[in-house]
Amino acid sequence: MRVGIINVTGYAGVELARILLRHPEVELVSVTGRSAAGKKLREIFPHLVDTELIVTAELDRVDVAFSALPHKDSAVECLKALEAEARVIDLSADFRLTDTAVYKAWYGVDHPAPEHLPEAVYGLVELQRERIRTARLVASPGCYPTSAILGLAPALKHELIEGQIIVDSKSGVSGAGRTLSLTTHFSEVNENTQAYGLSGHRHQPEIAQELNKLAAAGAGARGPVEVLFVPHLIPMIRGILSTCYAKLAEIPARPELQAEIRQLYRDFYAGETFVKVTDAPPQTKHVAGSNTCLVYPVVDPRTNTLVVISCIDNLVKGAAGQAVQSMNVMLGLPEATGLRQLGLYP
Repeated sequence: MRVGIINVTGYAGVELARILLRHPEVELVSVTGRSAAGKKLREIFPHLVDTELIVTAELDRVDVAFSALPHKDSAVECLKALEAEARVIDLSADFRLTDTAVYKAWYGVDHPAPEHLPEAVYGLVELQRERIRTARLVASPGCYPTSAILGLAPALKHELIEGQIIVDSKSGVSGAGRTLSLTTHFSEVNENTQAYGLSGHRHQPEIAQELNKLAAAGAGARGPVEVLFVPHLIPMIRGILSTCYAKLAEIPARPELQAEIRQLYRDFYAGETFVKVTDAPPQTKHVAGSNTCLVYPVVDPRTNTLVVISCIDNLVKGAAGQAVQSMNVMLGLPEATGLRQLGLYP
């Protein structure tokens, strides 16, 4: 199968290239990047030393196209790929939100392709696997939403929690992208931690949308949930650690509830290659470079609160690896093909 990457020059795009160049069942034949058009990919990214690919301004004809462009611009290029009969996986936010008014409120522009929203499938494989198999257009989730949704999905599906959910997330600086900015300058980030997006972060409506879908999939007795999301930038390159807090529906919590919830989480993710329930709180070092999400649920009986720790590599499970995982499902390949890299330690 011939695959291509639109905008290979960003962090998500080059991470896609790293994974796809070693994928045994597909051939990376085309990569675009208008500012780098005409250059060899290995000249821009010397770690990709084995490829002779030339960066072009437009994508060649491919079977699967990945778009790593920013929102608005991505939708335009995705439509071109769809018209050329490629299957498309979009890593931007353009097809994640189902409501065009919500999209405009958070991204400041009218949606460039609203007619394609009904067919777009949210690309969280663990929850949407069957729909992804037959999809023409997959909206790959954001990095923060991936960690939060995988951490909370079992609890919401089984109606263990209700009311307001707090998602407190810490991310490495690669999540801000490759474009230069003062806030990601070494002197600003090193030996520093900062909260941002306190007036509202674009991933909040995505998290709320998908968590409420899960809440509605149960009996519905608990009603919708509210999401308070606060992201933080910390001085590391890769990784997201999300700590999620939600009130337990069962009050007061029984002593045995802790063990029951841990087992419920294990059953929910039984057989999943890339989500593991851990016996101790996970760390970002445990998932660096891998497509794995580590989840650790624990009950605080004093406050009747479920606390869930969730860890991912924001560039792999939070972006490129997850997109390749969706591609494998779409092509009928074993889901872990090309993605079995273990976490890097130390």
